[in-house]
Amino acid sequence: MKALVIGGGSIGRRHLENLRKLGVEQLGVVETDAARRAALTAAWPLEGFAAISAGLDWNPDFAIVATPTHLHADQTLDVIRLGLDVFVEKPLCHAPADLDELCSWIARRSPVSMVGCNLRFHPGPAKVKELLELRKIGRLLCARLYCGSYLPGWRPGSDYRNNYAASHGTGGGCILDCIHEIDLARWFMGEVREVFCAAGHISSLEIATEDVAALVFRHHGGALSEIHLDYVQRTYERGCQIIGEEGSIFWDVTSRQVRWYEAATRQWSTFTEPADWQLNQMYLDEMKHFLDCVHSRRPTVLPIPEAVAVMQIAFAAKTSAREGKLISTAREVLA
Repeated sequence: MKALVIGGGSIGRRHLENLRKLGVEQLGVVETDAARRAALTAAWPLEGFAAISAGLDWNPDFAIVATPTHLHADQTLDVIRLGLDVFVEKPLCHAPADLDELCSWIARRSPVSMVGCNLRFHPGPAKVKELLELRKIGRLLCARLYCGSYLPGWRPGSDYRNNYAASHGTGGGCILDCIHEIDLARWFMGEVREVFCAAGHISSLEIATEDVAALVFRHHGGALSEIHLDYVQRTYERGCQIIGEEGSIFWDVTSRQVRWYEAATRQWSTFTEPADWQLNQMYLDEMKHFLDCVHSRRPTVLPIPEAVAVMQIAFAAKTSAREGKLISTAREVLA
């Protein structure tokens, strides 16, 4: 197979390395920065292209879109129009207007598609999902999910004010940036019916995007989810609490544990991540899943049409924060 990675930044390099580990030997990369492209082709046996058109003329079997957020929609469309399978990093796009054309071309070409959802391959959230499917805590009532870290600490040595996260035009802001929590809330609790959100630029960070957001979802089953997202806390925090009629489940990324309480037994149970588990494993497992689906021609865990539903929730949250009112995700579809 021939794989084309569009974007030679940190996540693009990770995908190149993992594709080689998974046995994909014919690799190409599209990177507009000449110095970065030269460094990549010197480090690995791969084809380097300065433009996406040249990379697609190389006739890859599939492409991975790993560029800044504001480029995702157009580059994904370039790939889909040729009928190629595509993996695109989250979020799928940065503007509601992009969703219509993406859905239209997916329907015409029917490629295998996937939007990056690496947390679904993390042992913590995967265990939470397993417990929910086993109905360990009964009917779901409410949940709280959270993610926060300090934006200037993301890339030491670079100016955070030049990061894509600092500008709306490049798809920044913690609502889109931390969309994993929105995806997990939907994955855990079911489809979202209504969204309310308060968000804004609250800290002294020199950015133009929201740095704190508080979201509340009402799911179709009646359950409520609260989601906290931020760019401001000095330590990396991520996790969730899910409450059911028959117990509760807790996951915390720092403790590397999932704990749950079952009312029927009045007992706590604990799952601890394998001691040798490394962060890259979830990216490796994610890519292996995509490649398996490409070979078998079956849907991935988050194909583009399903990822559109996640984007609609995120855009509904942005609308709610702007207008100060509850937003129906059904009405928000492409508004």
